[in-house]
Amino acid sequence: MYEKFFQLERMPFSTVPNPECVCFAGQHADAIGGLVFGVLSRRGYLVLTGEAGLGKTTALGAMAHLMGKSSVQTSLILNPILTGPEFMEMVLLNFGFNDIPSSKAQRLKIFQDFLIRSDAEGKVTALVIDEAHMLSTELLEEVRLLGNFETADHKLLQMVLVGQPELNDRLNLPELWQLKQRIAIRMSLARMDRETVAHYLIFRWSNAGATIPLPFVEGAIDAIAAWSKGIPRLINAICDNALLIAFSEETRTVEVRHIREACKELDLSVSTLRPRFDSSTAPQKIPLPEPADPEPQSPPANNHEPQLWIEKRPSLLKRWIGMGPKEKE
Repeated sequence: MYEKFFQLERMPFSTVPNPECVCFAGQHADAIGGLVFGVLSRRGYLVLTGEAGLGKTTALGAMAHLMGKSSVQTSLILNPILTGPEFMEMVLLNFGFNDIPSSKAQRLKIFQDFLIRSDAEGKVTALVIDEAHMLSTELLEEVRLLGNFETADHKLLQMVLVGQPELNDRLNLPELWQLKQRIAIRMSLARMDRETVAHYLIFRWSNAGATIPLPFVEGAIDAIAAWSKGIPRLINAICDNALLIAFSEETRTVEVRHIREACKELDLSVSTLRPRFDSSTAPQKIPLPEPADPEPQSPPANNHEPQLWIEKRPSLLKRWIGMGPKEKE
């Protein structure tokens, strides 16, 4: 609704997970890099945890986008509230199987043959489970047993478990001790600090095709960081509502009062805020990043292109993207 008023091509703060809107700042870059590295190097079991709203599902989308240039084939399960038979059926359906037998033994045999055939073709097979903290103990045991498909030197199936911190509690249960022992890489996401929030806002704004500077004054950015508690999903909701309020007032400057009103509409707690900047001074807008001086090689056109991330993490993606495990150095 307000995109044209703020000279945008699309909504900058949509709450729908979008792998093209991943802000590769610090921890998200490390998490995505760790997942890509772990899958392509066939480490077996990988775990990523974080509170709700910190961008785990978005990170998964970015991981899939990056691995799309490699030899990885993936089964992604977004809703893990399934029975044992339903779980295995979903895995096979996601890998393209249509005629699935009812017998568990036959399903496992079909899956084993598929993994062996894929490995012979140089493909990496990954099972990714979102909301893994909701998996029943029975299904977590099924996940452990699927790890028994292996060769003498590597796992045939890579498994990525993504969930809220309760997943760690589940893995600490005595009956799941064998599964916990098999986890090769464990990562977690934390809330953003104020500096990262400002970087995030600039990224989302410029990624929406903005031609004018970020409209949030410094005090408003302080308020967003404080009242969202550094949670990206809340940041998006607050900013989206604040922009709508500013649009209704026909002002292109988003101030603290707009943020406060947006938080109240979202029924978020608004504590006393002590701005770092003197409110009597004129609002200062955060400009969009200036384009860098031309280099011998032109940079990619979009912030979400894999090459940008490769430049930030050359030790991971330059070595692993597009390379099968048999081509490693």
